[in-house]
Amino acid sequence: MTTRATGAIGAERGLDPVRGPAGLGESRSWWPGPWRERELGSLPVVGALVVLALVFQAFNGNFLSSDNLVNLTLQSAVTGVITLGVVLVLLVGQIDLSVGAVSGLAAAVVAVGFVQEGWPLWSAVLAAVALGAAVGAGYGWLFTRLGVPSFVITLAGLLVCVGLQVRVLGATGSINLPYESWLVRFSQQVFLAPATAYALVVVVTVAFGVARWVGRHRRIAAELPAPGLAAVLVPTALLGGGLLLVTWYLNQNRGVGAMFAVFVALVGATDLLLRRTRWGRSVRAVGSNVESARRAGFAVRRVYMSVFMACTALAALGGVLSAGRLAAANQGTGGSDTNLTAIAAAVIGGTSLFGGRGSAWSAVLGAFVIHSISSGLTLLNLDASIRYIVTGVVLALAVTIDALSRRRVATPH
Repeated sequence: MTTRATGAIGAERGLDPVRGPAGLGESRSWWPGPWRERELGSLPVVGALVVLALVFQAFNGNFLSSDNLVNLTLQSAVTGVITLGVVLVLLVGQIDLSVGAVSGLAAAVVAVGFVQEGWPLWSAVLAAVALGAAVGAGYGWLFTRLGVPSFVITLAGLLVCVGLQVRVLGATGSINLPYESWLVRFSQQVFLAPATAYALVVVVTVAFGVARWVGRHRRIAAELPAPGLAAVLVPTALLGGGLLLVTWYLNQNRGVGAMFAVFVALVGATDLLLRRTRWGRSVRAVGSNVESARRAGFAVRRVYMSVFMACTALAALGGVLSAGRLAAANQGTGGSDTNLTAIAAAVIGGTSLFGGRGSAWSAVLGAFVIHSISSGLTLLNLDASIRYIVTGVVLALAVTIDALSRRRVATPH
């Protein structure tokens, strides 16, 4: 079937042959092509980050110090990995309330398997992540086969995983990981060499530019509105310059943490899957309009199953990294704060609660906003109650912006 014929069928079904379903972040912006979604979803968050940084820096000059920013990246990595899974579930219009409990259970499995049972650490990590994926497979089966709402399934899963976590940890309720283990060293002490960090910046910038260049030519080939050359070169240059500046500044202290680099790599890989694979188009199609996606031939059940499994596997991986960061697993690991923080970070980062709209990079932006608030208020010696209030206000603003944006798109002009 030719590109033009495919485009005609896609138009009839409400689908864009390059981007996916019509309405996925569409706006009546002057900027053509796929940049509109990112412009609406990410720029307000970036602006909020800048405002937060300036405000906290004005009250405490240590906020933008290289030492504090290195700590901020390490703290954001654990939350961000869990948030990345939440982003995927939200993209299909569902929710997972158990990510914190799954991460806590995974941390318990790693600690008990490695310390008490004598498993090799790599096998304990794999077992924890596999357990997380199995939990997601159970959610997917119940949702797709029996039609149980994801809210109810994952709420039940939260309770089950908390119970299993307590059971696995046993009477002590807390297990310490050896500081000399590679998991603890990786999470706390391993930083990229400056040359490696700069090389990764170059790779990321080139990959970003190539992806946008290819996307532009695909839109031209499909006879769709496409951004101009400046819309490819300018953002690529800004990204490269920004990353180089940040990397240089972090290298004035300890540098870029290996755990944070892994987190960014996961986000980049997920972004590539969402934008350049049939699976990614399926996820966005299902989240935009599940019935239209089914009629267009997407495997809706498999999409739901894969997304739930990816979400809980990433939650488990986040729990493993958390255990390494704290060098321990206890009954408080992955508590209720983790659920709320991960879901809030995904929404604050620009992922819609209504499905079909968002980006893997929402996990990075949202995690930075959440931890910037926490770090800034800590430096100002304000208690946790203020942090909850401020985070709640920011979350409410993010949801309001999303709702208003959708209403504007839906309202004919």
